[in-house]
Amino acid sequence: MKRILILVFSSFLFLSCNNNGKEKNERILAESSGNINQLTLVVDNALWEGSVGEAIRDKFASIVDGLPQEEPMFSLSQIPPESFEGFARRNRSFILIKNNAEKEIKKVNNLYARPQTGIIISGQNEEELITTIGEVSEDLIALFKATEMKEKQRRMGKSLGKTQSLKNKFGLSLKFPTAYRYAVEEDNFVWLRKDIKKGNMEILIYAVPINQIEKDSNIVGNIIKMRDSIGNAHIPGPTEGTHMITEEAYAPYLFETEIDKKFAYETRGTWEVKGAFMAGPFLNYAIKDVENNRYLILEGFVFKPSRGKRDNIFELDAIFQSAQLKNQ
Repeated sequence: MKRILILVFSSFLFLSCNNNGKEKNERILAESSGNINQLTLVVDNALWEGSVGEAIRDKFASIVDGLPQEEPMFSLSQIPPESFEGFARRNRSFILIKNNAEKEIKKVNNLYARPQTGIIISGQNEEELITTIGEVSEDLIALFKATEMKEKQRRMGKSLGKTQSLKNKFGLSLKFPTAYRYAVEEDNFVWLRKDIKKGNMEILIYAVPINQIEKDSNIVGNIIKMRDSIGNAHIPGPTEGTHMITEEAYAPYLFETEIDKKFAYETRGTWEVKGAFMAGPFLNYAIKDVENNRYLILEGFVFKPSRGKRDNIFELDAIFQSAQLKNQ
């Protein structure tokens, strides 16, 4: 199950927040900086170019699931420890690697800026550092993802779109920027659209009966059929007779998660236009709403040819993670 994990390390590791004291809480900190999904690695150049750097890149720059092009989970930026001062210390998310030191892992919050999440990994040698990175990488990835999600939602929250229509139709509260406009509004279907450079970002909201997804054990197949039916009915292609479908060559990734403390299926994959040369990534949450005998569908997809789409999908995810459902 896909989930945000609490940092749990083996007994020989030490986890601490070294800025919980009253004195440091009262410090006036600068606002942190950095692009979304940017992770700074403070590590000696020789370590970065060797096996320690390879271990870091293998974990923190792994390929994101469901994108048509290979894109890393985080954009990594490396600087040597002697250069980690001044403005560089304001980076929102960082990992500091210490070699030739007692084995330890330490979490530091808001040490140099606010908000800021930092991790200090120490080891007596390269082999120990590599082992430690492998042991804690899954938890650290979840931690940094949560940090970036919170920051993205904070930035979007500065100017939010109107949601009364969604509340009336679906009992749904959703936080999305004013850059999204209502393109289509029907009784059981809403389409939001945002224009971006060289493309578009789209959000679809609709509901289906629970048995449409749970009619048999082939959940991913049922979600594909549901998507393709919606594509045929509502998402036309550039020419007559064309419409959006789920990419036929590869099955999408399916996870189990929660939205607003409700069970949900999360599906990531690639859409294409049947009969036309158009494609891109999609993210679909099917939220189980037992009280109303339905799955509420939140779907986003991106059209942005020959350009990176990781951060666009991340924005859609940040919007969907804000969803709150009320009984109708």
